[in-house]
Amino acid sequence: MDKPPQSRRPRSRMREIPEDISRMVEARPNRRAIGILAALTSAAFLGMTPIFGKQAILFGAPALAVVAIRTSLASLLLFLVMYLFFRPYLYIYPAGLLGCLLAGFINGLGSVFYYNSLARIEAGVGQLLFTLYPFFLVMWLILDRQLPTRLTIVRVGLAIGAVYLLTQTGYHHIDPVGILQMLVASALYALHIPINQRVLYDMPAPTVTAYTLLAMSLVVVPTYLISGPQAVPPGLQAWYPIFGLTMVTFFSRLTLFIGVKHLGAMQTALLGLSETLVTLFFAHFWLKEGFTYQQWIGVSLLVSSLILVIIDRQPSKQQNQGGLLGWVRPPPSPTDIPWQIRE
Repeated sequence: MDKPPQSRRPRSRMREIPEDISRMVEARPNRRAIGILAALTSAAFLGMTPIFGKQAILFGAPALAVVAIRTSLASLLLFLVMYLFFRPYLYIYPAGLLGCLLAGFINGLGSVFYYNSLARIEAGVGQLLFTLYPFFLVMWLILDRQLPTRLTIVRVGLAIGAVYLLTQTGYHHIDPVGILQMLVASALYALHIPINQRVLYDMPAPTVTAYTLLAMSLVVVPTYLISGPQAVPPGLQAWYPIFGLTMVTFFSRLTLFIGVKHLGAMQTALLGLSETLVTLFFAHFWLKEGFTYQQWIGVSLLVSSLILVIIDRQPSKQQNQGGLLGWVRPPPSPTDIPWQIRE
């Protein structure tokens, strides 16, 4: 007499399981598509960063003033938008705040090196050197117990050859200090991405972006003030590119962390290399910068390294409990987080 009820229950469960699985399968491509679109959008905005930055410097704005003004304005703009329209996203617990402050401090320090480098070298060459950050990211991930593939190692070798050729020119000697500063900026930028990825396991992208930009401002603004009385020229010529740089920073950071949240640090960084094409295009047609034949060979090597990403196996996105960044792991999120329903 009890057999019919028992036979019905498994059937009802079997009906529920495929429905749940189908929903998950439908959701994954959407999340991946969002991540890919966000990463490519971030790359497009980041490609404009050296163009606006170099133009502001050429118009007489000190490098430290450019980085301080654009970072603080972008941070204020993001907090204003969140306060007016997305106030629940301002919530953050102490562990998440600590991770954002650490990432922002590292990236803010990298920004100082970045814009000081732009004052010494051309924007196109500078951006090509900066695009080595995915390969610095590989080194940070190795320390975080995430080993790269053999193909990734080959791509690193191609990138090293590209860097050597890009620093060679037949017309003038590129400042080695500027080159070193850009490489330091690239390495620090690469380090802040996996740190923010740890926080993004439990926090939404807008929240991480806001507090990371705030931490960057707490680094670059005092650095500018301590450096001496270097005021931005009052003319509008310098302010136009600075405002453009502010908007580029605002959108690039937000879309960057959306990409990291949905794709992971390494895949987002590799897609971000497409920013090189944006920079080269505007550096050639806007700033009238060119390359020697040796530098074009370096560009070819770098592009070859980028193309190999198509067949390179991507690292796992699973959260690693140990490694260099194992301690940057927030505790389980409480159930009453204001933005949890929206996420």
